[in-house]
Amino acid sequence: MFGIGMPELFVILVIVLIIFGAGKLPEIGAGMGKAIRNFKSATSDAEKKEDDKKQIEDGDDKKA
Repeated sequence: MFGIGMPELFVILVIVLIIFGAGKLPEIGAGMGKAIRNFKSATSDAEKKEDDKKQIEDGDDKKA
């Protein structure tokens, strides 16, 4: 995963813990989870729209 191992992840977690504190970590995690979920749904919606456009264009070609 991007060349990041367990020691690097541990250092990043400690730095985040120092900066934000233990009380904010659940909120940060929930916010990141929502952001990732929204990004995935936006990309899948874009792919669906693109596929629908291709199907419509292919259908128009067959009718002509």
